[in-house]
Amino acid sequence: MSENEPVQTAPGSSEEELIAVRREKVGKIRELGVNPYGGRFDVTTNAAEIKAHFEEGKQVRFLGRITGLRDMGKTQFFTVADVRGSIQCMLTKKAVSEEAWALWKLLERGDWVGIDGETFVTRTGEPSVRVAEFKVLSKALRPMPDKFHGLADQDLRYRRRHLDLMSNADSAQRFVQRSLIVQEIRNFLQERGFLEVETPMLQDVAGGAAAKPFESYYNALKKPVTLRIAPELYLKRLMVGGFPKVFELNRNFRNEGVDRRHNPEFTVLEVYEAGGDYETMADLVEDMVTTVAQKVFGKLQFDQYDDEGNLRWTIDLTRPWRRADYVDLVKEVAGADWFELTPEQRRAKAENELGVQIGEDLDDVGVTQQVYEKLVEEKQANPLFVCHVARDLVPLAKANPENPEVVDVFEMVMNGQELCPGYSEQNDPIEQLERLKHQAGEETQKIDYDFVESLESGMPSAGGIGIGIDRLCMLLTGACSIRDIILFPQLKNRG
Repeated sequence: MSENEPVQTAPGSSEEELIAVRREKVGKIRELGVNPYGGRFDVTTNAAEIKAHFEEGKQVRFLGRITGLRDMGKTQFFTVADVRGSIQCMLTKKAVSEEAWALWKLLERGDWVGIDGETFVTRTGEPSVRVAEFKVLSKALRPMPDKFHGLADQDLRYRRRHLDLMSNADSAQRFVQRSLIVQEIRNFLQERGFLEVETPMLQDVAGGAAAKPFESYYNALKKPVTLRIAPELYLKRLMVGGFPKVFELNRNFRNEGVDRRHNPEFTVLEVYEAGGDYETMADLVEDMVTTVAQKVFGKLQFDQYDDEGNLRWTIDLTRPWRRADYVDLVKEVAGADWFELTPEQRRAKAENELGVQIGEDLDDVGVTQQVYEKLVEEKQANPLFVCHVARDLVPLAKANPENPEVVDVFEMVMNGQELCPGYSEQNDPIEQLERLKHQAGEETQKIDYDFVESLESGMPSAGGIGIGIDRLCMLLTGACSIRDIILFPQLKNRG
């Protein structure tokens, strides 16, 4: 049976009329002595597993939503599906009782059923299930979205994700893949001896990054709190306490802009390893991403498309990944003499020769960073570790012993954006306090003095990373917008 089999409904029926008809059917189901909202139904498999490991003559029990239905009189072909996949089923009038047949005639697309049957192959070669018994698990009152077009309104897809998932197989597949990506990341780290932990979402001081937090008030404790912008400072406290290999995979919150790459609530993985540095963490990231890609997708090449559906580039994750210093990368695009110019000359060259717009409020370091972002980062397809950035940009990392003006860090760039920073973590409490004071300026109340005090008890030298899970999932699934990989993204109110 075709997945695009048209639905037989009365021409011109409004949604209200269709809902009224379905309500009547709920009553008729009850009159047959059947609960239209089911109960327990034990399963042995699911639709996707039946199709993936198909064997003729196998007894199966599974459940799903009816997504396609073809009435051939005494034989009914229909599709049962969930987000993982679908399978065709066949029900014949002679195979069930008169009561069961009457019940079946009250079902339609959108309803959930439990199926007990035997696998077989149709004359056209379609793997299918011959139904022996079925159970109604939920009678849907609202009709499913149009079978051919799904939800045409993209904004409505985000606001009514349940409708998007039931009508858009590509969208459902992306979210299944996201779940598998997260599962394989956890497997990768746990197999290597890392312990997963959870640290506070509500914090007295939003530390670990430079960002605007969401602010609230804790009534019971009579104090202001913020939603965390990063878990870093708490994870480092755990290292002080004796966790040598630790990670957290959870939400961060930043009260800032919303666009195709940013959502104010987002998922981040942070990992810390005692005895490591920025180079060992680069090795870890490279190994983890390629391992996850192979296990979930079975490949290392991923096509990326623009908003119009045109191929932008193909990303190749094949190892080894390139590593280069920030200064050298800037020189490649801005000229070998870039850092020998005066600040005024750099600003002029950026705008007049390189075509990079520079805001009036940017300092000289910011001018170079803008050139880097526009001409290196945004044009980078394949993974690149950008190493040794300016010390003032990363207050929580160790200075490079050979050049104290830069820090031992990397920014892993791929698909035109930063995906993962990694540090040789600062564990000198005296140096750390000075760096935090420099970052805070006059707003010293933003310094987490408890964190600095914890460092005084001794944190081992360590490497750390933070990787944006949403952006990684965008890359691996080919999603063009972060909203296509977050189940329930933040949106403006309609109207």
